Amino acid sequence: MSEQTKLIPGNSLITATPEDGRILAVKMARLIIKITQPDAEIREQLRPKYANDAAMLIAIGQTVATEFATIAKANEYWKNTKTMKSGIY
Repeated sequence: MSEQTKLIPGNSLITATPEDGRILAVKMARLIIKITQPDAEIREQLRPKYANDAAMLIAIGQTVATEFATIAKANEYWKNTKTMKSGIY
């Protein structure tokens, strides 16, 4: 793993809103790809392959969902009170 690559941007999973949490999840998922395949040229060569493969796109979505679940848990699902007051569970 590159010493320059930070796997958790800002070194915190705490976000102000679920939208910010989702943005962080996408960033973290992209960092997983970068760490797994550190060669930017190879990543560029692979992009057309996964961009047209439904199974690979679903796998990317699952990775983001897993990261988002971790972030939501760290934020206690945005402090429970906002969620309960809005009636959204």
